[in-house]
Amino acid sequence: MFRADLHLHSIFSDGSLAPKELVSRVQESGLLGFCITDHDAIAAYPEVISLAEEAGLHTGTGVEFSAFFEGISVHLLGYGFSLTGQAVLALSLRHQKRRKERNCAIIEKLKEKKIFLREEDLVGTVVGRPHLAEQMVKKGYVSSCQEAFRNYLAEGKCCYFRGEMISAEETIEAIHRDGGKAVLAHPHLLPQRKKWLERLLQLPFDGLECYYGRFSRNEAEKWLQRARQKGLLITGGSDFHGERKPYAMIGSSWIDRESFDKIFL
Repeated sequence: MFRADLHLHSIFSDGSLAPKELVSRVQESGLLGFCITDHDAIAAYPEVISLAEEAGLHTGTGVEFSAFFEGISVHLLGYGFSLTGQAVLALSLRHQKRRKERNCAIIEKLKEKKIFLREEDLVGTVVGRPHLAEQMVKKGYVSSCQEAFRNYLAEGKCCYFRGEMISAEETIEAIHRDGGKAVLAHPHLLPQRKKWLERLLQLPFDGLECYYGRFSRNEAEKWLQRARQKGLLITGGSDFHGERKPYAMIGSSWIDRESFDKIFL
């Protein structure tokens, strides 16, 4: 049976596996389709397209952008955009600049708490709070990444820094400009405020990530109904990160061939 996991992260954001290793794991899982959707980065492409072809797997371009709608953080998935376009790449580079500035601000806040990190110790194409948390563990300031977020890095905590806010509207426009499909990621995790959600879903999304990670396929029904009512594409994936999220296993959420083809063909 054809199954495709359209939400995987590699070392080019906060995943622990390189694209080649990730493709091997996809093969081992029995999936026939997949998509790497790194946070704010498309550096896995075009390499992963070639790797998928060699492995006999189906794939397409993907990315997961951070954005804001009415001051609330949301994640948007982009699928099937052209690699020769400029809009998605430009937005990715803007996010990298934003993250660098944000990391520097957080490092300064941590200094005030007698926690000393160096920017040069943060390795990755797109470095974020998970990388800062790992350095805090490595240097003995906290016992776990969860503790780092709970006490310092999570939104509302003493060392949190938001930085530039890029709107959901602007993000959708960039994805569309390069011929891609814009999908609202894991709506299950968003604030379940009815009026706010309705306003959010009035944006020109192409799809909803109805099947997601640890939520059962029965729990997806609410979002499947929303997608059908609005005529939106249905997507899904595990949100696999490797060692950073050991509970999110490749293939734990997936879509069928019909849904895959509607997104990428």
